[in-house]
Amino acid sequence: MKKYREGSEGSMFKERIKHMDKYLVIPFLVLSLFSIVMVYSASSYMGLKDYNNPQFYLVRQTAYVIGGLLFAFIGAFFPFRLLKKKKVVILGILLTIVLLLILLIFGREINGAKSWIELPFFNVQPAEIAKATCIWYLAYILSKKQKVIADDFLNSIMAPSLLIGLVVALILIQPDTGAAVVIVAISAIMIFASGVSAKVGLMLSAMGTVLVAGVLELVRHFGTHLPFLRGYQYQRFLAFWDPFALADGAGLQLVQSYYALSRGGLFGVGIGNSVQKTGYLPEPYTDFILSITGEELGLVGILFVLGLFTFMISRIYLIGIRSKRSFESLMCIGIATMFFIQALINIGGVIGLMPISGMTFPLLSYGGSSMLILSGSIGLVANISARDRIERSKALVNK
Repeated sequence: MKKYREGSEGSMFKERIKHMDKYLVIPFLVLSLFSIVMVYSASSYMGLKDYNNPQFYLVRQTAYVIGGLLFAFIGAFFPFRLLKKKKVVILGILLTIVLLLILLIFGREINGAKSWIELPFFNVQPAEIAKATCIWYLAYILSKKQKVIADDFLNSIMAPSLLIGLVVALILIQPDTGAAVVIVAISAIMIFASGVSAKVGLMLSAMGTVLVAGVLELVRHFGTHLPFLRGYQYQRFLAFWDPFALADGAGLQLVQSYYALSRGGLFGVGIGNSVQKTGYLPEPYTDFILSITGEELGLVGILFVLGLFTFMISRIYLIGIRSKRSFESLMCIGIATMFFIQALINIGGVIGLMPISGMTFPLLSYGGSSMLILSGSIGLVANISARDRIERSKALVNK
């Protein structure tokens, strides 16, 4: 009996590998490995300057990518029945809230914000964990309410909205406005995808647009007199509206980003030959790695990254749409939206279409928590896709 079970498990493993979606896995692997190259190129000067070691960030990013691949592998074979258990879901969201509270109490403040819990060998960023946990929680609760949400919209979303609101509030206190915006956007898209009528969806979209426009006008007219706006955040808005007027201060990053992209032209100045990374452009290997990519590899390099990234996101959405299980479908939609919104905010900041928020580019920028969470999420999508493919192939055989 034991031999049979082992053989069965081995056969299941091979079958899962066989049906893994290569159109999802290959772009993920290419982007992850490409991040090692670009982080090394973008960080070598800072590593030499700050640590007397140009490979300082290279070693760490390589470790993060290897860890990310491990998380992706685990996600690809993780038993989904555990993710659908109520007690496990509640435990996950409670642990996330506890981590956010620990961060506010013991987190180290850097540049006016508490974003990391420092551990001996690794810094944990609870906001990244919160994004994944919120997707998981919403996929679970909305899949349970899918049959009634269209008829009783407000009562159906009241409890989940309050819980997500608590998580967002704890993140805003850090403050991490970018992560809060990402979670709100993910939540809105997942609610729309769960069976809400088109009329309600359009109404909420219009309300959201008016709210964003209203906040921008309030910031423009009242600035730091607003209780929710800190001084450095207001400076980011001023830099967004007129970066060259603040080129020596708040507008420095955006102006230098423009210089990097302009210098790169169509084909770039060559890998490793960026000038802007040598002290001119702050955060060249995190928030502005796309600017360095543009400088060194030109517009062609940026289009390669964005094309591969767009293809991967489209594939995740497609897997979600094709899935016949509501939980799995909502998980995919939430994960794809997480990638899309983060990339949109980062690109918007890099080219001056949005205020700079400190949002990194998914899978490309330097960072541990982000790489592990995003890679694990890709693994879960690959898991969903493989299981759906196996079921479809078995259904065809039985016919």
